[in-house]
Amino acid sequence: MNNDADTITNLKDLEAFITAIENGGLGLTNVAGLAMATSNKDGRRFVAVLDDKHQLLLSRWITEEVFQTGQDLVRKGPSRTSH
Repeated sequence: MNNDADTITNLKDLEAFITAIENGGLGLTNVAGLAMATSNKDGRRFVAVLDDKHQLLLSRWITEEVFQTGQDLVRKGPSRTSH
C-alpha cells in the first residue's frame, strides 16, 4: 500500500483525490470505479481505484472518520457546481 504520509484525513482531501482520478490527473488508464475497503492484513481502511476487471490500480489509506463520513462522496462523486 502507499506511504502513510499519503493518508487521506479529511473529506476535502478525499474529494480532491476523487476529482484528480476523474480528471485523469494521476495518469491512470482504464479506471472503472472507486471503492472503500478494509485491509485484511491489519484492518486499516483505504479507498481503492479499480479497473473494469475490479483489479486495484491505486489506493490511499484513509482514516476511520473519512471511511465513515465519506461513503456518499465515493458512491456519488464530488458535487458538481453549475456554470
